[in-house]
Amino acid sequence: MELRSQEATVEQPEVVSGTMTRNPAMRTFYLVVAIGVVLFDRLAKWLVATHISLHDTIDIIPGFFRLTHLENSGAAFGLFADSPSQWKLTILVVFSLVALAVVTVLLWKNSYVLTSTGVGLALILGGAIGNLWDRVIDGHVVDFLLFYVKQYQWPAFNVADSAIVVGALLLVAEILFSKPAPSEQVVTR
Repeated sequence: MELRSQEATVEQPEVVSGTMTRNPAMRTFYLVVAIGVVLFDRLAKWLVATHISLHDTIDIIPGFFRLTHLENSGAAFGLFADSPSQWKLTILVVFSLVALAVVTVLLWKNSYVLTSTGVGLALILGGAIGNLWDRVIDGHVVDFLLFYVKQYQWPAFNVADSAIVVGALLLVAEILFSKPAPSEQVVTR
């Protein structure tokens, strides 16, 4: 008699005689993560744009964290925002599209098992789509999270930027701390 837990779990690949089988449901999981990032990013930016006037701030943790409403025409964390180049937006959009293509291919190839690499790529994909959406529609990205201590502050950022950074950190952690699996082969059914 088999007892099953009522908890929702993400299916792991089945191990058959020392090899892992592919789990196509993982692609759906990674897609849900990416779409979740895009939706959360869109909602957060909409709330900021509708409830905080441009360049206004709301102190959340005085001396440390504010919500603000800024429009960033540059790259992540305001890089190149002051560049006078007429091609800046086009270059940022093309770069974003190339990055999206690369991340999508990597995620597609490695999306049959739950890994920190897969989660990292899904976060990067969702964040890149969120910021690309703003650039294509509005010509700028809405940034609203501002951390600071006294006169020192980190450039304002948004949910999409956060997802990209967390995704990149997961990829770096995987590279630095993962141990190679003892010659596991992935087989398809």
